[in-house]
Amino acid sequence: MKVLVGPAPLTPREVVAVARHGAAVELTSDALEALARARVAIEALAEAETPSYGVSTGFGALATRHIAPELRAQLQKSLVRSHAAGAGPEVEEEVVRALMLLRLHTLATGHTGVRPETAATMAAMLNARITPVVHEYGSLGCSGDLAPLSACALALMGEGQVRVDGVLQPAADALAKAGIAPVELREKEGLALINGTDGMLGMLVLAMADLSDLLDVADITAAMTIEALLATDRVFAPELHALRPHPGQQVSAARLTRILRDSPIVASHRGPDCNRVQDAYSLRCTPQVHGAARDTLDYCGVVAGRELASAVDNPVVLDDGRVESNGNFHGAPVAYALDFLAIPIADVASISERRTDRMLDVHRSHGLPAFLADDPGVDSGHMIAQYTQAAIVSELKRLANPASVDSIPSSAMQEDHVSMGWSAARKLRRSVDGLRKVLAVELLTAARALDLRAPLVPAPATAAAVAALRVHVRGPGPDRHLAPEIAAAEELILSGTLLAVVQKEIA
Repeated sequence: MKVLVGPAPLTPREVVAVARHGAAVELTSDALEALARARVAIEALAEAETPSYGVSTGFGALATRHIAPELRAQLQKSLVRSHAAGAGPEVEEEVVRALMLLRLHTLATGHTGVRPETAATMAAMLNARITPVVHEYGSLGCSGDLAPLSACALALMGEGQVRVDGVLQPAADALAKAGIAPVELREKEGLALINGTDGMLGMLVLAMADLSDLLDVADITAAMTIEALLATDRVFAPELHALRPHPGQQVSAARLTRILRDSPIVASHRGPDCNRVQDAYSLRCTPQVHGAARDTLDYCGVVAGRELASAVDNPVVLDDGRVESNGNFHGAPVAYALDFLAIPIADVASISERRTDRMLDVHRSHGLPAFLADDPGVDSGHMIAQYTQAAIVSELKRLANPASVDSIPSSAMQEDHVSMGWSAARKLRRSVDGLRKVLAVELLTAARALDLRAPLVPAPATAAAVAALRVHVRGPGPDRHLAPEIAAAEELILSGTLLAVVQKEIA
């Protein structure tokens, strides 16, 4: 797959393809024309006697200082070098690639004023899989993701460190091996390379892709637990959810109905002899919780779509050739969405943990052995697997506290209100990872509980899920190790295999 990068917005699918799967990129002819046209306006300002921010002045609190023509190239280099001041662990390759792609898109809109060859060099780096080393800390989510983007700009200049196929090496060496000439920055180019919301937006798009799949997985694990606990599927009837027409709720209810279709376990207690009046909230209200998460995801998709259609820089080159300062680099719109998503992630994990706990408690599990142990008392079954869930859920609740309500002034009070959007994005990635682990435990536990319901058999869709899990997990026994089984269940989810086998049954 090749992704064409031009003035038109990128799609989330294209971002994921480049960031996660290494798809190649190519600048369109429209992009090259727009880049050349905007560069004319910047060069005119460079020759003018009147100072222009970012072209012939300093930056931030030093914006009032006029820079002599012979020092302007050095100004751009010094800007990048001084701003590449990140610290902490390295950021994941997919995040760096997303960040670079989204910055390339903004350059390709023709609103930043960089030269076509500068944009072409960034595209070449992406295609050569040269990944600059970007550190965890350094962005306040305002004036752009400055330190992360500066690390990428530094590599574009042939400085700093990069990774190629995971191997750490000097950027100059990696560029030389790939036949890519380092960029000699000109007026405004350093500023244009670092003044965007690309890091936080890239992480939002990647998290949305992951969460879309995980919400489908959550419906599967919930359906398995509903069978395991001899609960009813009648509460998922479409006429009930039509009374409260939240779109996501209706989607989840319909999926639960399809997954549980033709379930002998559900049919076994559907008759007049069943003495169950109502199921617990964690079972009965699954569509309401999962559905609200889906609706939140859809809202964040709207925000991401708007940002993907944006050209974020300061100053910007307008279509009529004017170069104007603005505040579009402020990350608040993206930061709020990033924080918002962490809330339903915590809640979907929380309801999953509650469902899991019910399967382990003999007072609420309707005939299942204590902790689903092979020999209760001799072994502890899934007792501590639920502890693991509980620990993760507690962490997810802390991660749901918003980063975007915080602000620390910087740049001598010139940048006196910031979004903390990068921080919101970093904690959202941890939240997504935590939800996947929680669902893996529910999947493993529900599969064990369904085995224990024999001779009753589950629905075709849930039986397929159990069968897929059993390929990777040996099952109970006196020498059982649960940690690798949880990891195997998580890998089944991460690989997409679980979704694929269930989707085949419910299509």
